[in-house]
Amino acid sequence: MKLALLSAFTLLATFQGAAQAPDPYRPVYHFTAPKNWINDANGLVYTNGQYQLFYQYNPFSADPGHLSWGHATSSDLLRWTPQPVALTEYQNPDGSNTMIFSGSAVVDKDNTSGLFPAGQNDGLVAFYTGHVERPGVVLRQHQNLAFSLDHGLTWQRYAQNPVLDIDSKEFRDPKVFWYAPQQKWVMATVKADRQQIYLYESKNLKAWTFLSRWGRAGNTVREWECPDLFELPVPGGGTRWVLLISAGNPTEQFRGQQYFLGSFDGQSFTPDQPYDEASYLDFGKDFFAGVTFNDAPDNRRVLIGWTNDWAYARDVPTGTQWRGNFAVPRELSLRRTAQGLALVQRPVPELRKLGKAAVNLKTLALKPGPAGYELPFRGEAYDLELTLKPGTAKILSLHVLQSEAERTTLRYDVARQELTLDRTQSGNVGFHPLFASSLETARVPLQNGLLKLRLLVDKSVVEVFAQDGEVTLTDLVFPRQHAGRITLAAEGGTAQVTALRLTNLNQPIAP
Repeated sequence: MKLALLSAFTLLATFQGAAQAPDPYRPVYHFTAPKNWINDANGLVYTNGQYQLFYQYNPFSADPGHLSWGHATSSDLLRWTPQPVALTEYQNPDGSNTMIFSGSAVVDKDNTSGLFPAGQNDGLVAFYTGHVERPGVVLRQHQNLAFSLDHGLTWQRYAQNPVLDIDSKEFRDPKVFWYAPQQKWVMATVKADRQQIYLYESKNLKAWTFLSRWGRAGNTVREWECPDLFELPVPGGGTRWVLLISAGNPTEQFRGQQYFLGSFDGQSFTPDQPYDEASYLDFGKDFFAGVTFNDAPDNRRVLIGWTNDWAYARDVPTGTQWRGNFAVPRELSLRRTAQGLALVQRPVPELRKLGKAAVNLKTLALKPGPAGYELPFRGEAYDLELTLKPGTAKILSLHVLQSEAERTTLRYDVARQELTLDRTQSGNVGFHPLFASSLETARVPLQNGLLKLRLLVDKSVVEVFAQDGEVTLTDLVFPRQHAGRITLAAEGGTAQVTALRLTNLNQPIAP
């Protein structure tokens, strides 16, 4: 049967109304739903000339619960058009309820599933975890499919769901992809409480056979979630497989993502080395459940992650109309570094087509002192790129979203070669005891004596990309004052800015 849908016109009208209303924390160029709660990105796939973004969504309030799949589409990954709610929770004959948890989507180009009319080569098949519960009691989690003949606007649940059930309460987040060497589909799932990925294969997307399991490596402080397995080219030749796992954070109280590099032969994932220590995707507190698009044009590998943390996600002070947003989509690649092969993340190049150039400096001397240099720009939504030469300075500081009593500070310790993101004085930090409980720190070696930074600042989101994306840090912030000043400072000696460019992105982006 057809799933219940909300009116596309109603959603679009709601979105336009929300965009016009003053909101100090709703981002300008980071994705938010028209209203209500969102968390993980789901079903990322490119079809019909559009990027299809599905996401965990509560159609009824800005609190978690009643999870369904929201839906939006875009031709450029930045301007999103709201679509009707795609997959909605449903009640079972025994009175239990099934929520639509995280998953993925594929284009069944050759109709391997047999679910589409002859000749249709753009049918979508979505895989989601059915989270079955009675009030307060989880009964099971299993994998299900639904299919769409109209590019995700309407969906039909497969009559013989679930397609994969291992009688577990902690079995979720199917990521399905086509493995061309063996002409088959592969599904990566997690047995969350065992901190393992389970791999399955199928020829028809409906019948799945177990392949292998792998795990308990890197960060095992928390359960594993949202796996993603894909191949990337290596500079100079060859490829490596990348396994993303949402798990623990460098700071143990929080959640984050780790990645492993290795090989995949259609049967098993084998890491390149024993991973006793995690390689983290992001060193901030607010980047989680990032997954990539299937079938992106030109073999692009584009990642979208949720900018929040479950420690305080229910409490962030964005009001009762909306809660939750996504990071700017990131294009992934591999790079050879002094520390070995690394996964690199950079904002999608489409971002450079937005906004208006506001500041462009070729060189600037920073003299020691707390006052520093204030940029001739004030705002809360922009893209700032700069290159710093430390000189004799011991500490370099960049304050953003700064007012008389508030600031979010990026600090670089030259001797330690450590970059720290500090939101302890960023504004409203008292809504949860863990929000400002620690600083986010990552090792960032200088390259040819230089530190390259790119900051995407967007009202309540700060994304930091260091050394052309070799290290990232993402945090939420909630300024009470809105002066929007930006200040650079050096401590213990002089330093030099060798390049600085700021693009003003303060105008709302129309879909």
